[in-house]
This record gives sequence, structure tokens and C-alpha cells, in this order.
Amino acid sequence: MAQEMIEQDTQLISISDSALTQLRDLLQKQGRPEMGLRVFVQPGGCSGMSYGMGFEDQPEEGDAISEVGGVRLFVDSVSARYIKGAEIDFVDSLMGGGFTVHNPNAVSSCSCGSSFDTGSDASTARGCSH
Repeated sequence: MAQEMIEQDTQLISISDSALTQLRDLLQKQGRPEMGLRVFVQPGGCSGMSYGMGFEDQPEEGDAISEVGGVRLFVDSVSARYIKGAEIDFVDSLMGGGFTVHNPNAVSSCSCGSSFDTGSDASTARGCSH
């Protein structure tokens, strides 16, 4: 069952229980459980746009902010347009696991798992890089 991030009574992004557990563990290992996770998109990747995530101390002006299971999530307004309704998940596999984003807005994606196209941004496509 996924935990949901709410912005002004509208679901923006959800996070799976396995991803939430991994995030809590990472924050504990860093000794900074008060940090938040920034989720963003940027131009690039083989499909035109790519996902990014990173820990930050504080949100920036204009961020959508939510706390999900004790973890704060920060999403800037531009990224929110591309990932609204998406789910952050954690996949553990024999070939290597990690965080991934399941995005209903993506019309195509790249095999590298971090790049996607919403239909209007394909002109910036590049080769996959890990």
C-alpha cells in the first residue's frame, strides 16, 4: 500500500512502503532524519527528460512540501507538472536495485529506467548513461 503526498487536497506523488522504508534507513544512516527528499525532473536522457532525487536540508520557495511516514518530500512547481500522479518505488533485484519512478504521464521511457518522454519533450533525447 502506497503512502500519498497531498498538495492542496490534490494527490501529487505517492511513495511505496518499500521506498519509504529505504528512505528512512538512508536518513538514519546519515544521522539526519530531519532532511527531506527532493524529487525533480530535468532535460536529458535517452527519452528527453530524466528523474532526479537528492536529500536537502530545507525546501526552496515555491516547492510543494509534504511529510509521508516521517519523510519530507520537496517538489518544485516545474517538476510537479511532469510527475503529478507518479509513484516512487524501491526495486530490489539480482541485477541491482534502487529507487524508480512509475509515471502515468510518460508515453515512453528508456531501458535505463531514469528517462522518460511525456510527448512534448522528445526533441532533447540523448543516449542512456548510468
